[in-house]
Amino acid sequence: MTKRSIVFVIYEGFQPLDLTGPHEVFQHAGRLAGGYRRLVVAPRSGPVPAASGLVVHAGYGVDEVDPEGVDTLVVAGGEGVDLARLDTGLTGWIRAVGSHARRVTSVCSGVFLLAAAGLVDGRRVTTHWAREQQLIREHPGVEVDCEPIFIRDGQVWTSAGVTAGMDLALALVEEDLGRDVAHAVAREMVMFLRRPGGQSQFSVALWSKEPETDPVRAAVSAIHADPAARHTIADLARSARLSPRHLQRRFTAELGTPPASYVERVRVEAAQRALAGGDDPVEAIARHCGFGTTETLRRTFHRHLGIAPSDYRARFRSTATTITAVRAEQNQDQEREHS
Repeated sequence: MTKRSIVFVIYEGFQPLDLTGPHEVFQHAGRLAGGYRRLVVAPRSGPVPAASGLVVHAGYGVDEVDPEGVDTLVVAGGEGVDLARLDTGLTGWIRAVGSHARRVTSVCSGVFLLAAAGLVDGRRVTTHWAREQQLIREHPGVEVDCEPIFIRDGQVWTSAGVTAGMDLALALVEEDLGRDVAHAVAREMVMFLRRPGGQSQFSVALWSKEPETDPVRAAVSAIHADPAARHTIADLARSARLSPRHLQRRFTAELGTPPASYVERVRVEAAQRALAGGDDPVEAIARHCGFGTTETLRRTFHRHLGIAPSDYRARFRSTATTITAVRAEQNQDQEREHS
């Protein structure tokens, strides 16, 4: 198998997880199914300090890597991107890569380097929600959408902040090696869910705050422990040992959303996991996740995700091929090459 060159671009002040997260995804995929060669590139080879103070060694400077040999470019974001995009040597090299590479991608604010290189004009892109207005203001020719966790527009893939880079990398692995390898990587890395790009940046971890008090924390724990249970305000109040009225007020104040809305969002995510990772009928998933009927599940999915449950499953579930079969095929290919 010809190895694809996955080239990661870093610079002084980059966000470490924008590099290490996607890098590990490709490392695991390569170990499982082969096919990747990973290079870390900076304006100059040598130690590169990240925004956090972590120092990473870049094996290559941009003048040492032929742009025509890059299959996939992954540009990290970080606080230092505003200075890095003024480096004409770096942006010129990224521009040259963009004219040859099969894929050009960015994590978080790394899109600003793509923009400085002229690679996203007229394209739809995303970035971390905190950088949205800056990107809109400085690059009016770019269509900015900070709702999804990642977006593909032709050869250009862009992602939201930090961990979204791992979701993007898994999507790239899936495109190259298939869904089973991507799922196997997610399992090995104990990633909670291989999220589709259209999933909102504003998932449970973002749309709700952390509980501040033990009673509200007890109610939240009860919801997550069994999303399908009957979580009326009276039921949750018993878990919290508060009156229903008192819990309603404190829950909304502490988490920024009322209990009923919180329960619905948790149930939607439970259904997403069941649809993507199992074979249960949609009717059974509707019951097991607390929606009662398929129609209720369908309406709720459309409201939150803009897609029907059956379509969600068709897009994001694993195929029947196992990772063992993938490895067997790889071994057969290697045997044929040596025969």
